Amino acid sequence: MPIDAAKALAAEPRSAEIAWTRKDVLLYHLGIGAGVPATDPDELRYTLESRLHVLPSFATVAGAGSPDVIGGLNAPGVDVDLAKVLHGGQRVELHRPIPVEGRATATSRVAAVYDKGKAAVLVMRTEVADAAGPLWVNEAQIFVRGEGGWGGERGPSARREPPTTAPDKEVERPVREDQALLYRLSGDWNPLHADPEFAAGAGFDRPILHGLCTYGITLKAVVDTVLGGDVGRVRAYGTRFAGVVFPGETLRIRMWTPDDHAVRVTVTAVERDDAPVLADTLVEHE
Repeated sequence: MPIDAAKALAAEPRSAEIAWTRKDVLLYHLGIGAGVPATDPDELRYTLESRLHVLPSFATVAGAGSPDVIGGLNAPGVDVDLAKVLHGGQRVELHRPIPVEGRATATSRVAAVYDKGKAAVLVMRTEVADAAGPLWVNEAQIFVRGEGGWGGERGPSARREPPTTAPDKEVERPVREDQALLYRLSGDWNPLHADPEFAAGAGFDRPILHGLCTYGITLKAVVDTVLGGDVGRVRAYGTRFAGVVFPGETLRIRMWTPDDHAVRVTVTAVERDDAPVLADTLVEHE
């Protein structure tokens, strides 16, 4: 069996040193669409070094790209065809605000392997800490088609019933034609997001936007719309990737605030009759 769950779970955690500068933070913010309008004081918090704060989703690229997905596929006991791999979901938990510049140690392991019948799901957990203590935890859910059926634990369901009431807030965010080309400079060089021939081979009419770019665009919309622009209020943010986005499309981001500590979110593609993009999305906050 290409995935040996017991071997993957028993493997020793792997650690790596990561570092980032304010230039990396600025580039990431531009890659998720910050800076429009360029002179808006609210946008300058993302684009001007003298006012800079760090959107928590930067944790997925800090150190020149998230190690979570690649690390999971290189783990002992895991030998899969990359063509069968999908990034199924992402969650980040914050211990404290991310510094504008920093050095840290990222320690990664396969935290769970689930048997979904026709597929397997790897949960890759990465804990990041600097000299002052824990910073954040990333969890990536890696969906591998055709690798289930060995009789393993099915695992919990992340599905939530969608809200039936009108959203408390709703915004639209246009995605630039060159958004994927800009975002990939933060470390995800997968040609699926830039090369038309590669995208066609994967079954797409044209390159698609990185799921983690949509992830960042969405969190920024929530922070700006519901949390008063205060990135320090975010405690955790998780989502399930439900569909693709093409550069040039418009995202419709709907937000519900069921209590004082959470925002439920759905994201759809406006031009494709509100096709689902992100689902089961929750931002937990102070």
